[in-house]
Amino acid sequence: MSEKTNTIATIVTTKGEITIELWNEVAPGTVENFTKLANDGFYDGTCFHRIMAGFMVQGGDPQTKDQALEDLWGTGGPGHTIKAEFSDHPHVRGVISMARSSNPDSAGSQFFICLAEANFLDGQYTAFGSLSSGDDVLSSIGETPVETSNSGENSKPKERIEVTSIRIS
Repeated sequence: MSEKTNTIATIVTTKGEITIELWNEVAPGTVENFTKLANDGFYDGTCFHRIMAGFMVQGGDPQTKDQALEDLWGTGGPGHTIKAEFSDHPHVRGVISMARSSNPDSAGSQFFICLAEANFLDGQYTAFGSLSSGDDVLSSIGETPVETSNSGENSKPKERIEVTSIRIS
């Protein structure tokens, strides 16, 4: 796979920048969807609403732009879903993958970035890129203190970590 054919996404956060090389040839539909949403400014002002130390950080829910909708964080999307594109790429630290419900084809805009190996996700979630720079920023986000969310999961960041923008190049 030639690096020149891959898209680069720069996720600008309040903790710094993370650069992700998107795998156009591995998950073309997912990369196209993510790129379109990013270029449309869909992710601007969202936040990482779920942080699980040693596992992953999750963002991409448009409802996180509004604090009044906090009870619904983690349930929002772009109004459409995309088909899953499973591959043999392992879920290891720095891999970005699509979040979804129990239906494999239910992903829309929410994504997660692995903080460590999560091989139990392999072949079940669409991995579509990998960290190329900003590992220190990813660590900083992943180390953010959390509290119990309304769903009862101990994964709600105590500090808002905003996605200012996602730039595609």
